Amino acid sequence: MTSSGDIASELRHLIDAGDYPPGSQLPTNAALMGTHGVSKATITKAISELVDQGLVWTAKKGGTRVRHRTPVTLPLSRYRSALACSGSGGPWETATAEAGLDGHMQLIDVDTVEATPDLATLLELSPGHVLTYRLRHAIIRPDDLVQIQEAWYPKRVAEAAGIDTEVKVVGGIYRRLADAGHRRATASESVSVRMPTADEALQLRVGGRVSVLAVERVTRDTHGSPLEVLRAVAAADRIKLTYDDLPLLEAQQ
Repeated sequence: MTSSGDIASELRHLIDAGDYPPGSQLPTNAALMGTHGVSKATITKAISELVDQGLVWTAKKGGTRVRHRTPVTLPLSRYRSALACSGSGGPWETATAEAGLDGHMQLIDVDTVEATPDLATLLELSPGHVLTYRLRHAIIRPDDLVQIQEAWYPKRVAEAAGIDTEVKVVGGIYRRLADAGHRRATASESVSVRMPTADEALQLRVGGRVSVLAVERVTRDTHGSPLEVLRAVAAADRIKLTYDDLPLLEAQQ
């Protein structure tokens, strides 16, 4: 008798072979039931196994679709490259363009919020200090959401740089900050792996058992003052962070 594991294994093979490319829809449950002569419960279990493995996601009205799994390499040098070039792209657009991908940073929301205790500590402000909050989606066109980015800035810094409005920042945030006299000097990142929240899993089109990569970055200016706290979340199989040319030699006495 055909088991759910057998069906999942066959579908996984077809996905890996390219018979069902990224974004394509798998056969309906009814079609799979007819092909394999099994119950709906067996098909549902097989699909759930593929969801847990990060191979497919289930849309409310679009059936079960194959996930995009092309990894995006994000080198540390993406910040330097974005500032050095004269184009309109920020670090995400710069990194994806170099990989031959059509990356786009989509602005979702801009708001004024009060600093929570953890954000106040990172930005060296008092709790309740007014911040500018920006929510963005890093996508590969047309609709492949790879990373969710949330960022907070001291309101006076955001206003001076013109990043406190619901308008996409041409050239990237760092270039706009630099133009306003807040040139970034250092960026400290912490990276962790965890399971996604229900909302993250829904947005990133992953099952609840697919790990996400969580990055927290604090950027400081040439005076050592914090300019930005950024928190980004992506499915762990979609992002490859590379830290190139890190200094290893001790400073000479």
